[in-house]
Amino acid sequence: MKLTSPAVAQGALIPPKLKAGDKVRLISPASPPDEAYVLQACEVLESWGLVVELGENVFQKYGYLAGTDAQRLADLNAALRDPSVRAIVATRGGKGSYRIADALDFAAARQDPKYFVGISDNTILHMSLWKHCRLAGLHGALYVDPESGRIAEKVATSLRSALMASVGTVRSRDDETTLALTTTGTASGPLLGGNLDMVVTAAGWALPDLRGAILFLEAIDMYVGQVDRQLTMLRKAGHLQGIAGIALGQFTKFAPSKGITIEALLRDHLSQLGVPILGGLPFGHGRDPVSVPLGITATIDTASRTLTVSESP
Repeated sequence: MKLTSPAVAQGALIPPKLKAGDKVRLISPASPPDEAYVLQACEVLESWGLVVELGENVFQKYGYLAGTDAQRLADLNAALRDPSVRAIVATRGGKGSYRIADALDFAAARQDPKYFVGISDNTILHMSLWKHCRLAGLHGALYVDPESGRIAEKVATSLRSALMASVGTVRSRDDETTLALTTTGTASGPLLGGNLDMVVTAAGWALPDLRGAILFLEAIDMYVGQVDRQLTMLRKAGHLQGIAGIALGQFTKFAPSKGITIEALLRDHLSQLGVPILGGLPFGHGRDPVSVPLGITATIDTASRTLTVSESP
């Protein structure tokens, strides 16, 4: 099976790659970050020759949110509007990005394209920026290993390549459980999506048209039944109609429910779409996640078990 949509990503705003001396601003659009982890991320970014600054409200706390909606939105929009800022990095996910995803300064994002870097809850910001101005982003983070308390070198190297060089080709890992869902065929299109919970939350207001896209999904720590409801809604509401292919990342912390595994459930829903599926990709919340651009044309090849990103404007 071969499905292609070579023209789909035309018109995408692809930000320029960063170089030494460029300024990066860290903001907290979702939940409050650990200050020590943020400072560790600053050290890593500065070691690449980047100039790092923090948003005004980066360490604010308002319940489970990193400040009020107004504070979190102000930091994000200020970074979008500041021509000296060449990339915006979310300090963490958690909860709350969905509360401000429709109020971004999309005109500023169109006028001065720059990478927004984030995973998890920040998926909805990526989708909203694509929906309103076709801005490519980076699904990535300076993820801190909870066991070591340090940013893994592989994770840092991956983000540096995505921000300052290129991603190229990513291969499925043998130890990722979604590898078993790989089918046959190739497909090309802009890589869109991310965290499944946020894709569903965005449906009807912040979710872009996915026709012709490679749909990327990852998830963590949900009940199998929750995922069943989410995929049922996406399919039956027509949100997955016309997608070119599926790239499955890391589905972590899932226990079987009444004998049904997350892999069996994903196969049940996704096989009905009749498109090539490449599983086992190291994107998400699992071990040593790899950074990958969103909104840029990607090709999945199930025979070679690879996802290749074409980053030329």
